[in-house]
Amino acid sequence: MRDHLRSLSELADSNVSCYPNAGLPDEDGKYHETPDSLATKIEAFAEKGWLNVVGGCCGTTPAHIKKLAAVIKKISTKNSWET
Repeated sequence: MRDHLRSLSELADSNVSCYPNAGLPDEDGKYHETPDSLATKIEAFAEKGWLNVVGGCCGTTPAHIKKLAAVIKKISTKNSWET
């Protein structure tokens, strides 16, 4: 996803959104990406300025979204961006 987001952010003259899932499901349909590990990945994308909108998709839970919101808030405060 990293290369695609980087390319889109360089080409787009509009906002870029990212709605990642919590990893790939296992044979039982369970997602194993933790809120912390997902937030760390998204934080790296946001720090590079590749994202304007962030959300969650398959397998993300309220805990995932809470972590995503926290890292985005930290970055937006640091960079004086509006969330």
